[in-house]
Amino acid sequence: MTVYDIAAQLPSIDVLRERCKALAMLDAIVGGDYYAYDREWGEDEAASMRNGSGEEYNVVFTADGVFIRGIYHESSMFTYTDGRLWPGLLGGLPEQFQAQVHEPAFCRQDGTLDATFVLWRRTIDERWHAGNDIDFSPADDDEVDPDGSWLLDILCNDIVSEYIEHAKDVYEIDLDPAAVEHFVALRPLTDAAVRALNPEAELADLREKAEEYGYPTTAA
Repeated sequence: MTVYDIAAQLPSIDVLRERCKALAMLDAIVGGDYYAYDREWGEDEAASMRNGSGEEYNVVFTADGVFIRGIYHESSMFTYTDGRLWPGLLGGLPEQFQAQVHEPAFCRQDGTLDATFVLWRRTIDERWHAGNDIDFSPADDDEVDPDGSWLLDILCNDIVSEYIEHAKDVYEIDLDPAAVEHFVALRPLTDAAVRALNPEAELADLREKAEEYGYPTTAA
């Protein structure tokens, strides 16, 4: 699997935003520390994933669309010669997203974008895009999934089962599918819904998180 496969599977911008908020809210409830969301990331909104072992991604929602960059530190693409970006990774990137390429939070000390995969979609686009004609063959020698774009799998398909598996593997907890579905569907944050996932969670603290994420706390 490469970034081209992920580009064909990612949902629309609006659905992606909802899924990113849901993951952040779920993590906050169960006490996880992988997923986060900030609806006041400068002039934009941004979601992120950090696993503490070098794998990460950022999803930046701008007025022009969405820019995604991520790192899979075990890929040979991560240590490309002299710290340069893998050839073709930004091929065809629209001018609207050039600022993200130079965002200090996404770059190494020398100013080079730190990434093994990049995707984007403008609001006027009908699909997701990745760099033009990226040659993965040098990395294929030691990686079946060379660029690490599989880190975005959870945003593509059955997010409920994917998060349940994530919670079991990473946090060693079993979650009720119906309770996870409640938050994936962005239903309002309620005491009952929270308790179904974590009886010890503090609702007041979670309401603050919900405000930070832009997650609904009351029924419309």
